[in-house]
Amino acid sequence: MLTRDELGALFQIGVQAADPRAAVRASLHAEPMPAHARLFVLSLGKAACAMAEAAIEILPQPARVLAVTNYENAAPLAGAEVMAAGHPVPDENGLRAAQGAETLLAEAGEGDRVLVLVSGGGSALLPAPVEGLSLEEKAEVNRILLAAGMDIVAMNAVRQHLSRLKGGGLLRAAHPAPVTALILSDVIGDDLRAIASGPTVAPIAPRPHVVEMLRATGVWSKLPERAQKALTRPEEDLPPLGADNRLIGSNRQSLEAMAQARPEAEIVSSTLIGDVEEAAQFVVRTAQQKSHPLALFGGETTVTLRGNGMGGRNQELALRVALALDGQPGWRFLSGGTDGRDGPTDAAGAIVDGQTIARIRAAGAAPESFLENNDSYHALKLADALLITGATGTNVADLQILSRD
Repeated sequence: MLTRDELGALFQIGVQAADPRAAVRASLHAEPMPAHARLFVLSLGKAACAMAEAAIEILPQPARVLAVTNYENAAPLAGAEVMAAGHPVPDENGLRAAQGAETLLAEAGEGDRVLVLVSGGGSALLPAPVEGLSLEEKAEVNRILLAAGMDIVAMNAVRQHLSRLKGGGLLRAAHPAPVTALILSDVIGDDLRAIASGPTVAPIAPRPHVVEMLRATGVWSKLPERAQKALTRPEEDLPPLGADNRLIGSNRQSLEAMAQARPEAEIVSSTLIGDVEEAAQFVVRTAQQKSHPLALFGGETTVTLRGNGMGGRNQELALRVALALDGQPGWRFLSGGTDGRDGPTDAAGAIVDGQTIARIRAAGAAPESFLENNDSYHALKLADALLITGATGTNVADLQILSRD
């Protein structure tokens, strides 16, 4: 069985495999940018600064470079303007960043070229509400979708129709300049329409389908009235626009790097998605089968909020696994977000074992009560089980490791 430090080191191998600088360099060397009069670079997402830095190193003096990222990953970058904004809930700085992006795109003409560098988180970081919808209402929609436990694809299907830049809107803003997009995927299955809400691809679904989904899940009635109005407007008759979209990194690639680093490792699932309780049961069954001494998982689960505690999907997954395997020896489990932040906490996730629950109880607390309140963070903190990595500068969803004797 791997030690806690060994699990953490293996997790870092997966994170490093999604290094945004290396991915951008490799793509631009393999397929150089076509020659144009001027090149405009827009980098967005949690890896925006790192991706922009690599592009600046390789490209011949871009006319303008704008990087929009979350506060944790913001850093000064020579040759670029860096703007930081709120994530996962959009804020006023995000609104200003979206306006800055639109200004940059408007400067590009027919003889120019736009390079868009996309990473996870870009959807919330560039809120450009459609006409008639305020930023506060758009943020409220985000909170409602998160609380309902919607997966990233469903959430982005909604957000695309509430934004000027999502669902191909960026292409319309850049027109007539052609667009190349280098995309680091944080979406399981790598659907380009879902990554950062698909700024350079067509929408996931038409508006009527999105409304039908929201009604079927009971979310529709909770949305602000003006959001409902925006979603029921007739579809615009827009000319088709395309981009040179290139996928340069993904969760699957990180899993493969981890498996290569440990010959005994096996990728059990690269689609650990859906409700966190069901995902925990799958991990527990894998542990009980004892057929995989080192099992790897990748994905992105969802949590339905029932309380007002503090935590994230990886912490709740780890706590649920620890409860199910409480007292059983010879196992250790890590679940972490590759961006280094799990929910609104300073933890990437957690590392638990057969004694984690005993440590929580020894501190005088009931882990079941923490779960009921969605307060996995404070439960795991009592057991010294939190995984703290700091912001990683990348994001390819979540990685899990199960080690057994």
